[in-house]
Amino acid sequence: MRRQRGEEHSRIDPAWESCYRRSLAHGEERMATNKPIFTRETFRFFRELARHNRKEWMDANRERYQEHVVAPFRRLLQELSQSVLSLDMNFDTSGRTGANFSRINRDIRFAKDKTPYRAQMYLKFPAVFSGGEAGQLYVGLSADSVTAGFRIYSGGARKTSALALLAEPRLNGNPRWLAQQKKRLSRAYESYWYSAEKNEWTKHEGWPVAADEWKKVQGWIVRKKLTPAGAARAAFPGEVTKVFRELFPLVRFTSLRE
Repeated sequence: MRRQRGEEHSRIDPAWESCYRRSLAHGEERMATNKPIFTRETFRFFRELARHNRKEWMDANRERYQEHVVAPFRRLLQELSQSVLSLDMNFDTSGRTGANFSRINRDIRFAKDKTPYRAQMYLKFPAVFSGGEAGQLYVGLSADSVTAGFRIYSGGARKTSALALLAEPRLNGNPRWLAQQKKRLSRAYESYWYSAEKNEWTKHEGWPVAADEWKKVQGWIVRKKLTPAGAARAAFPGEVTKVFRELFPLVRFTSLRE
């Protein structure tokens, strides 16, 4: 099955790794401040990257990338990690590229779109699950949008994923659970899901509440749309923390063993 989640399939970005090493070398500790994490420069960088998506431009703007993307996202990880671990200790907060940070480099070997970079970045807190993919809490920024929420994908093999091994049996035992979550969250959150048809992912709006729908689920996202202006305020980590707290029951039900 061909995956359409390209962030999982590209090489490690050395900018993230060097930033992480510098953080460790200086014994940097997590501490909340009243200074905004993101600024307009973060969104300006993504807009310009979308217009000039080529290696020469990125090489010339590598310092901007470090200052306005890498460093703020790592600071957001530091700000959110304690509250995420207070929900459950089985979240990955290691600070690794791929695990916590999406990769800006695209794998273009077999892609029709040959642009080398993604004009967006995600901070992810995946539930630790042996053998396959599990749910995660995330926050993402692009040139003109900010989202925070929950998502879960089947990965390369659905039968070894948390979707199949945990979520599906639990839904069979409690078939009303999805409808209850829809009632609790649908006014504030957008939900959509993916099935796979003829090796292509198909997006479906809404909640996969029917039993025959859930058996087809290859990916499920519940998210809230925030604003770039809101992300540039000091209160932004608190807003994301509230989203994570409200959506944590989805991670617990679909991905965390008892």
